[in-house]
Amino acid sequence: MEGLILNGSKNVFEVECEDGIIRNCSIKGKILKDAEGYYNPLAPGDEVILDDETLEEESGLITNLKPRRNQFVRWNIKKRLPQIIAANLDYLLIVTTPEQPNFKPNFIDRALAQAEKENITPVIVCNKYDLPKGRDEDFQNHLKIWEDMGYKVIRSSARTGEGIEELAHFIQDKLCAFVGQSGVGKSSIINVLDNTVVLKTGSLSKKYGKGCHTTTKGTLFHLEINEALMGGLKDSTASIIDTPGVKTFQLHDITADNLQFYYRDFAPYLGKCKFGMSCTHTHEEGCEILKAVEDGKISALRYESWAKCAEELRTGKISD
Repeated sequence: MEGLILNGSKNVFEVECEDGIIRNCSIKGKILKDAEGYYNPLAPGDEVILDDETLEEESGLITNLKPRRNQFVRWNIKKRLPQIIAANLDYLLIVTTPEQPNFKPNFIDRALAQAEKENITPVIVCNKYDLPKGRDEDFQNHLKIWEDMGYKVIRSSARTGEGIEELAHFIQDKLCAFVGQSGVGKSSIINVLDNTVVLKTGSLSKKYGKGCHTTTKGTLFHLEINEALMGGLKDSTASIIDTPGVKTFQLHDITADNLQFYYRDFAPYLGKCKFGMSCTHTHEEGCEILKAVEDGKISALRYESWAKCAEELRTGKISD
């Protein structure tokens, strides 16, 4: 029997089995081959094999993990272990806002770098685009920088409906995961995409303007996309993994030295510096990266983002 992981907690996983039944399953022997060394052995989107001999109507034992097409991982600071957020994705939807909570482009750049490393196609979803700062010149400039690099940016508002139709068509028949800070509106977007799903949403902390954590664990939902968003087309579906909001996204298996390989805009210049791959891109004469920044071919904002992230990886001191 094969199954799809929907969510899990304390080594018990909700598995959608191929016979159509959702079972609460544990790992046979409590250790899963190829999953050691992670904070969590399984994640939403994982495909697993169940033990037929012990299978019951409401429970089962997971014996094997099928090979992953990809996995999106972050470093769990508290547990000091890599944490798999989602697996087997078609798209990673990085959700941000112009305000409420504050816009953090460095968060997005980190998530983009991790997606590049894992060969997952990232998409930036700018929610709450109807808020005043959505028209701010600096904010618009950041969106344009990402678009100019070839990243898709969807401008949306779960409140007004702006951009939701575009998002609905984009995710049709796909498996995607939402990642972002607390309060950016991931659950609210899902509620608008499918009015048969009602996820708990939290208001922002008035005192700090920060999001309240309402999604406590990553969960895979099969959406029946609202037909009004699909031009009247019925029975359109999508699968979305809603993940808990995080304050700081910390990279996994990326070092200060190899971070440059996961900044898409650096690619045309890597290895062409006077000192080749030994160049640190910080001060060297004949550095093609610094020249590209000076010539406007690489955004100064992106270069500053890379330099800050590289320094944090080097020192281990991560800021918001």
